[in-house]
This record gives sequence, structure tokens and C-alpha cells, in this order.
Amino acid sequence: MTTVQTFSRETSIVYRRQLRTNLRNPAWVIIGMVQPMLYLFLFGPLLEPLSAQIGATNAYTFFVPGILIMQALFGAFFAGFGLINEWREGVIEAERVTPANRTALLVGRVLRDLTQLLVQALILVGLGYLLGMRAPILGVVLGVTLTLLIGGACAAASNAFALTVKSEDVMAPVTQMVTMPVFLLSGIFLPMTMGPAWLETLANIIPTKHIVDAVRTSFDGTFAASPLLWGTGWSLLLFGLAVWWGTRTFRKENS
Repeated sequence: MTTVQTFSRETSIVYRRQLRTNLRNPAWVIIGMVQPMLYLFLFGPLLEPLSAQIGATNAYTFFVPGILIMQALFGAFFAGFGLINEWREGVIEAERVTPANRTALLVGRVLRDLTQLLVQALILVGLGYLLGMRAPILGVVLGVTLTLLIGGACAAASNAFALTVKSEDVMAPVTQMVTMPVFLLSGIFLPMTMGPAWLETLANIIPTKHIVDAVRTSFDGTFAASPLLWGTGWSLLLFGLAVWWGTRTFRKENS
């Protein structure tokens, strides 16, 4: 069996175990959908009269991409809490005594999180269409792909941080401290161009703001080159860095 086949098999074993655990208790998946659906149904209508002011031709074509990135950030950033529980129950220790590739231990978990995020994204996109969103299929596929990349980056980083601190008391405030400014400065609800110049300049430093712009561009069907390049570049860079950090942490845990 080649190295690639061995890695795929080990990743698949970890992924299927993680997925079975989620399916035994789907309540968390459903609970995770409540907040974005509330935003979609209760906040979305408020944007319809403001479409011209926010530079959109359709409020939901503007708003659904923001909700997707919000779901990717908040859902995936909390993935590490489950890993702390696994470490406490001895699951990580049991996996460490096996010859399984340490990268496979991380990738299998991230794939579980991406599967959950994909299902949630498809539901949100479907609801968006029902509410009046107009977006080309190719744009939706590209936007969801970027959403999965940033979701995977957040999940990998969350797992790496969880395995480093091994404490919910440390992880919870740090996660809140990181996610809140990212959330506010990414322009998820309203474009940052509506704010003062200093706030827009500050927002341009936040990578997720460019990813939100890229997903909006793809949903809008204009496929503007600059936002797509910036958003895709940041998504790939953050995903690569987070997987590298997560892999390094799992390997270090083994030493």
C-alpha cells in the first residue's frame, strides 16, 4: 500500500468515527443552524429597503454570503472544544499509541467539520433562494468553496489551539476575543464602505473582509477579478497555515 493510500485510509477511519459521533447527537448541528436562520429571516428583510444604499441589486444576494462566512467562522472556531473533551476522555492518548499519521488525525477531524459546514451552507443557500436571492449556480459553487476553505482554516486552528491549551477556561475567552473584532470588521451585515475612512482602512487589514467580498462577488455573478483574487488568496493562505499549525501540534503532542 502506497503512502497516499495509507494516509487516505487513516484519514477515512478518523473521519468516519468523528462523523458517527456527530450523528449520534445531531442536536448541536441543529442548534448551530438556529442563529444564522434567525439572522436570515429576521435581519434580512431589514436590508431590502437599503439595497441601493449598500450597493446591492438584491438584499439576499448581498446578505447570504455574509451569513455563510459567519457560520464558517463561529461554527469552526468552536470545533476545538470537542477535541479538549476527547483529550480528557483519553481518546487522543489512545490514538497516539497507534502508528496513524498525525496529519490524518487532524485532517479526519477537519473533514468532519467541513461536512457539517457544507450541509449548513446548502441549507442557507436554499433558504436564500426561497427568500428571493438571485445568484448563478457557478457563483454559488465558488462562494461555497471559499466558505469551506476559511471554515477548514478555522477548524484546523481551533483544534491546534485546543490541543495546546487543553482548557475550556482558556479557550473560551481567547476565541471570543478573536472572533468578535473579526466578525465586526468583516462587513458581514453591512459593507465597510458605509463607515468612516479609518474604519474601512482597519477592516482592510482583516483577511475575512476580503473573503466576504469575494463570496459576494461570486454570488453576484460579476466575478470581479480583484475581490476574487484577494479572497481566494487569503483563503488558501489561511487554510495552508492552519493545517500546518494543526499538523505540527499533533506531531508535537506525540513527542
